[in-house]
Amino acid sequence: MTTGSAPAANPASNADPSLRSRYTEVRQRIADAAAKSGRKASDIVLVAVTKTASMDQIREVVSMGQLDLGENRVQQLAQRAAQMSEFLERAKSMPSLLGTGGPVPAAVRWHMIGTLQRNKAKKAVETARLIHSVDNLRLAEDIQSASERRSEPAEVLVEVNVSGERSKMGIAPAAAPHLVEMIETMVTVRCRGMMCMAPADAAPGELRGIFERARELFEEIRTGRPRGHRFDILSMGMCNDYETAIECGANMVRVGSAIFGAPAIPEAGGDERGPTPAGVRSCSSGRRR
Repeated sequence: MTTGSAPAANPASNADPSLRSRYTEVRQRIADAAAKSGRKASDIVLVAVTKTASMDQIREVVSMGQLDLGENRVQQLAQRAAQMSEFLERAKSMPSLLGTGGPVPAAVRWHMIGTLQRNKAKKAVETARLIHSVDNLRLAEDIQSASERRSEPAEVLVEVNVSGERSKMGIAPAAAPHLVEMIETMVTVRCRGMMCMAPADAAPGELRGIFERARELFEEIRTGRPRGHRFDILSMGMCNDYETAIECGANMVRVGSAIFGAPAIPEAGGDERGPTPAGVRSCSSGRRR
């Protein structure tokens, strides 16, 4: 009787047709919303929020070409980044693991989208390509310190509480331009744009108004930047409202359960928060809504 190691699992052999269908639908809806705002689908970055997805699901969307992935907790971000790096390394010698027959991506781009504790800034900087939730100078300074030995600056978004909800994180709109200016004095941190969220229960008119105010603030800050500063990302819109956000000017959206379906693992809150309170819809965002 011959013994040996079990063959590596092939995501293509366990492909979930409903996952592919949901992902394709989200991509189409992004394209339709982009067209309404006079843009192409390629102008919009989709961040697939993976916090309640299984690793098999994450590997499958990567095999479909989805390379921007988002997590809301630093510990899970680090764990999943390591697992995905290992998987892609194995796929270099065994491309069939991706099930696409195409080239194996060198890496995926991880986004830290949840509230970030200052004492976890170093771990976030080591793993995330973009940190979406900088809303105070002290956190930005911690990110600066954590980035001092990196070859490239850490890239961040300033989170702005455009809706004014007390339950939300984010700097007040009037204070956002000054925070951007302070970050731009930091050699090892690059402010790439803004992030905001709207209330989950907002009426259509209110929702559109919030996103339009966010776009106006974004344009105001961008217009005042010196030539060569890349303040060009407006991250707003989640699975309940990403189409409206795109129509109002978003060029990055964060979508989780609309792609991955019912949670494959228990849902947790942001890095500083516990589980989302009962009755509060989170849409796999990792943030209180």
